[in-house]
Amino acid sequence: MITVVSERPEDAPAIETLLDDAFGARRHMKTAERLREGRGAAEGLSLVAMERQRLVGTIRLWHVEAGNVPALLLGPVAVHPDLRSRGIGAALVETSLKRAHADGHGAVILVGDAPYYGRFDFRRDLTLDLSLPGPVDPDRFLGLELVPGALAGAMGLVRGTGTPVPSARAAPLADMDRAVAAYSY
Repeated sequence: MITVVSERPEDAPAIETLLDDAFGARRHMKTAERLREGRGAAEGLSLVAMERQRLVGTIRLWHVEAGNVPALLLGPVAVHPDLRSRGIGAALVETSLKRAHADGHGAVILVGDAPYYGRFDFRRDLTLDLSLPGPVDPDRFLGLELVPGALAGAMGLVRGTGTPVPSARAAPLADMDRAVAAYSY
């Protein structure tokens, strides 16, 4: 049986391993990571999926300002490869969105697969006047209004606004390329 619960500090190593397995060594180089780095996730909105005592899924939400509008950034979300297509990711997304709405948040944005996130009512038209601090496929930049009209008038650059936390310094891109190349063959 899978249960969705709040993330605990001791879950961090298992979450990092799961995210590395899901997204690879270059996950820290993605544009959405620019909004998360050096900031803590939104309080109470980081969840994990547990199968008995084993962490098998994760999701986090982060405080951002979507142009001139407060919002949350969803991601990353990951599920253990052996358990994908069992609805665990959907349960994580649904639970996090319900909690965010209950906490009074009005909007959530993300960079992700439009067909997957469309089932949760994420739409491209809500982010048309917003930009991210780096390259992204515009068709993958989606928004959701938890409160109708929450993203009305949102325009400009999205920036991270969560609580600052010390972060490890990322490896330079050239070093990452060598590391990836060493394991690609």
